[in-house]
Amino acid sequence: MGTDISQAMRQLNQDKGIPEELILRTIEDTLIAAYRKRFGSADNAVVQFDEENLEVSIFGRKKVVEQDGVYDPVTEIDLDEARELNPDADIGDEILVEVDPKQFDRMAVQSAKQKAHETIRDIQKDSLYSDFKDKVGEIIIGYYQRERSGNIYVDLGKIEGILPKKNQSPREIYHVNDRIKALIAEVKKDSSGLHIVLSRTHTEFVRAIFELEVPEIYDKTVEIHKIVREPGFRTKLAVYSNREDVDPVGACVGLKGVRIQAVIKELEGEKIDILKYDPDPRRFIKNALSPAEVRDVIILDEGKHQALAVVNDNMLSLAIGKQGLNVRLANRLVDWNIDVKTETQFSEMDIAAESRRAVSQLFGDTDSFDDEISRISELPGVDARIAKTLLDNGIDFIEDFLALSQEELEAKRISPSELDALRKLIEEYVEIVEEEEEYDNEAGEKPDEEDAEDSTEAEEYECPECGAKITVDMATCPSCGIGLSFEYEEEE
Repeated sequence: MGTDISQAMRQLNQDKGIPEELILRTIEDTLIAAYRKRFGSADNAVVQFDEENLEVSIFGRKKVVEQDGVYDPVTEIDLDEARELNPDADIGDEILVEVDPKQFDRMAVQSAKQKAHETIRDIQKDSLYSDFKDKVGEIIIGYYQRERSGNIYVDLGKIEGILPKKNQSPREIYHVNDRIKALIAEVKKDSSGLHIVLSRTHTEFVRAIFELEVPEIYDKTVEIHKIVREPGFRTKLAVYSNREDVDPVGACVGLKGVRIQAVIKELEGEKIDILKYDPDPRRFIKNALSPAEVRDVIILDEGKHQALAVVNDNMLSLAIGKQGLNVRLANRLVDWNIDVKTETQFSEMDIAAESRRAVSQLFGDTDSFDDEISRISELPGVDARIAKTLLDNGIDFIEDFLALSQEELEAKRISPSELDALRKLIEEYVEIVEEEEEYDNEAGEKPDEEDAEDSTEAEEYECPECGAKITVDMATCPSCGIGLSFEYEEEE
């Protein structure tokens, strides 16, 4: 069979991206399949291409036998027919006899075509999978072809990609033949074919766009620490520089904002906050809440990553953002739970109690601080009227109440019985720690040594050996006779 296959090979190579050697192998397999279908066996089939791979032929290898000695016409040829093909042929030689494609019946041709189509599909699938599997995370450009159930099918040249509805930005609208730049998010191969899944909402899409627009990011002079995003609304980007003389934020913004404007244009106007990464969580949280200006950041619980950001009253809405978007993105960026308060709100907070709770939680001691009662109004079962009366007179904390005398408290229009009931509540629910008096008399004089000795002699102890009662003036135990010695530690 002589056939000019060069045009078909070029078309397959250009349209399907199939290498030439695989196309030649497919043609060979197809012809052998047709030969087997026609003659029942392909053991003696031989496929040959010319030097330029422009023509292909199929032959049957046959053994030369005596005239009228042919038992199997598929594998044997008599001497006279052989010498018509090759005058030098002799009995016992093997010669190649070209097979005319007209000898292949319709079923053989149909089977060969089906085999060729399956082989080409498999080759194309494997070839494209090899090309695309290493491109996951890269940008690719295609053209809008069609839409079905909200999913957009994009012409990528050799293959069609799919941009699912969930991977489309809510602010973008596409039309037929629109140019679409997207991220290769996933490459899947199954029995139904090869699937190239695209995305324009992935955070890596923003990273790839910045790598295209900012040379310093591409060459790793400036690196992206983390990206968080609400597609179509706002993106926050934390960057840092590997060189002291390069400003990471300025490099991303570009001269007169030309670089950042190119990224915003690609994202159809999505807002982008570029901020400097800082290993200090306080400074990082301040930066993350941009464009709002943060006056101070208080770490409430370092173990649980809880922090409080204080802003001016006019900055509160900007710090929180529309529907809480700005602070929500900041939380994800720094991986801290940030509570935003104004200076007025902060001044009204009991930040000391908050800090005590944070410290207690950090060390696992939740009872000592979380359940601590410091105010009169916090006492279980306290009379609300008494608590309000004391508060109106400036007595809020229990320690302030205990510091006042009976006469001073009765002057606040509280009866002695009510004061006694309140003291019993305090004794029941609050542990009162009294400081030891340094001196034992009103004049502030230290007790003399004789008084100290007298008080010491009055004390009784137990024998370490037998447990009998002993005093400091004994040299031996009256019960077991063991020698006694008493040592004193000087008070600092």
